[in-house]
Amino acid sequence: MTQKTQQRFLGKTAVITGAGSGIGEATATLFAQEGAKVIACDISQGRLDALSRTLEAYDIKTCAGDVCNGKVIEEIVEMAQERIDVLANIAGIMDRFLSVGEIDDSTWDKVIAVNLTAVMKLTRAALPIMLEAGHGSIVNVSSEAGLRGSVAGAAYTASKWAINGLTKNTAFFYGDKGIRVNAVAPGAVKTSIEAPMESNLSINRIEPLMKALMPPTAEAIEIAQAIAWLSSDEAKNINGVILPSDGGWGAV
Repeated sequence: MTQKTQQRFLGKTAVITGAGSGIGEATATLFAQEGAKVIACDISQGRLDALSRTLEAYDIKTCAGDVCNGKVIEEIVEMAQERIDVLANIAGIMDRFLSVGEIDDSTWDKVIAVNLTAVMKLTRAALPIMLEAGHGSIVNVSSEAGLRGSVAGAAYTASKWAINGLTKNTAFFYGDKGIRVNAVAPGAVKTSIEAPMESNLSINRIEPLMKALMPPTAEAIEIAQAIAWLSSDEAKNINGVILPSDGGWGAV
């Protein structure tokens, strides 16, 4: 028997960043299949073109550009045509596992810009639309690195702990206005995000822990399903939550 696809997002508009690969691609695909009008954003036009071909039977628009760029954010909001029911902030980059004593200013600034500042700016841009509608769901992607200090470098870890704070703070301020804000904290996931371990300190300190304690790597669709659930009416009583999707890593 073929299982019928749910239509939890029929008639809704979802903005999804990092949609060209990995968790973002899986999320854009899932939302489109469940009836959403998807505005898929990614830094790579080529990846978005491939996504459009895959989802040509669905309602999808694409926006190529760096989410750190204010003009790109303006374009995303314009494409939404005054309706954003769901915002999934998924775009992110790693920091080569560099500790605070090793990281350079350029790497720090770029990681914070993509992983944190862009999330704040896109959320800020989407809020007036959600407030006017009286409802909206925002899901940020945190990380296992936002729950502990032993799985990534200084910049990535700091950015994800900050995302947790931004998530809870925004949920507090806007929850009584019909806007829910939550985050998913994945463990290891099969994605195309580059994560070279260029620090000898990390190789000596982090790598043994990962080999000993890290659960099996998840598929991107497993994280997408958590994002979709948090975005849906099924989770309408969930607000300000950081939801681990880490295969039990947090229990170790």
